[in-house]
Amino acid sequence: MIVRRLKDILDTSRDVKAKTWASRRLLLREDGMGFSMHHTVIYAGTQTHIWYQHHLEGVYCVAGVGSVELIPSGETFRIEPGTLYALNKHDEHWLRAETDLHLICTFNPPLAGTETHDENGVYQLVPEEPVSNIAAAKIEKATAES
Repeated sequence: MIVRRLKDILDTSRDVKAKTWASRRLLLREDGMGFSMHHTVIYAGTQTHIWYQHHLEGVYCVAGVGSVELIPSGETFRIEPGTLYALNKHDEHWLRAETDLHLICTFNPPLAGTETHDENGVYQLVPEEPVSNIAAAKIEKATAES
């Protein structure tokens, strides 16, 4: 079982920050869950251009107020606590925060943890590193014991 606390992630390599947001990466690809999960804060008064061409994302708002605007249609949806939106078509969008938005985000495929948005708002796929013989042996042993 994996147990993590947000307070233990802050100011570590799992606390990735950019000009308009901070992404606290609770679960990553290395955790082996098949998805990653993040507590993301979008800073009040900012807008972020995002276009996940390689990932699907589900987002659940737990605090704050903002909006998501689809590009190019301009269709806009209000975000407030209790709102879920899913970018199931790799939707290009603007994410705007009126107040600090606290979002729980899941990604498929899972993020490796080092990703930040490029000039087009895209997270590039980070290639998986080969599993070492030692790590493979540990996985094999754990599988045999379960």
